[in-house]
Amino acid sequence: MKSPSCVFCHSVSGPEPNPAYPNLKSQNELYLFNSMKDYQNGSRQGAMADMMKAQLQHLNDQDLRDVAAYYSNLE
Repeated sequence: MKSPSCVFCHSVSGPEPNPAYPNLKSQNELYLFNSMKDYQNGSRQGAMADMMKAQLQHLNDQDLRDVAAYYSNLE
């Protein structure tokens, strides 16, 4: 996985570690990519926006596409 820190909040198996964290499994790939881009460029706000921006800051567009594809294909 391109960003192993994702799994600390967004599980890849079983329930999410914290119900406040969104379940990314089987989400729309384009939605996930656009959400991560919005966090990266600061246009997405919210309680976790700064933490998400920090987690995503070192990933390029291809990395984000790969992460989005990975989560969208989980069941």
